[in-house]
Amino acid sequence: MGKKVAILQSNYIPWKGYFDIIHSVDLFVFYDDVQFTKNDWRNRNKIKTPNRSQWLTIPTGYHNDQLINEVTLPSKDWQEKHWKTLTQYYVRAPYFKTYEPLLRKIYLEAEWKFLSPLNQSLIRLISKDILGLPTEFAQSSDFELPGKKTERLIELLKKCGADYYLSGPAAKDYLKEEAFEQEGIRLEYKDYSGYPEYPQFYPPFEHSVTILDLLFHTGPKASDYIWGWRN
Repeated sequence: MGKKVAILQSNYIPWKGYFDIIHSVDLFVFYDDVQFTKNDWRNRNKIKTPNRSQWLTIPTGYHNDQLINEVTLPSKDWQEKHWKTLTQYYVRAPYFKTYEPLLRKIYLEAEWKFLSPLNQSLIRLISKDILGLPTEFAQSSDFELPGKKTERLIELLKKCGADYYLSGPAAKDYLKEEAFEQEGIRLEYKDYSGYPEYPQFYPPFEHSVTILDLLFHTGPKASDYIWGWRN
């Protein structure tokens, strides 16, 4: 099929579907030299609590006119708060202790001045060190990319040597599909349907929480609930 590439903005401790895409491609590109949208998945995600889902949000200040990779983190206070919250609600999960040393380094031993390196570090850590994925990573800012929207995306794919582009399903609303055909790049949208439920604290079950929820509950079997079940 040739080289498979996915391109997504970096998110904070993303849900399992994000890693399903990473697993499905040869190269995953962080698309972080695009406009930052506040109160989006870039700087927050959800965990389960006894009463409801709760947002973990990284305070970023005001960045209305900045790219994602330009967004600074004005304070490090959030790091300890997020770690305490994760510990509070997941310390009794079967595999919390398994991943605690790796995550402590991110939350308590490192200081993050920019949002994008934090997000990328967490995603790489989970992909490589926990899920054991062979996928390679790059970031769009490493390439000179003319054009806008679909044209810019296609230029990035060409520079990456892509034959196949795997996109999130939300992009159906704005991608110019004929442009991919003209460049000989096969376009496919990821299907997030069918994920099996796993043992999860605080019912009812919710799929759209951070992957940390899945990891803490299922440990080395996490991949069975992301892509392994399809086999």
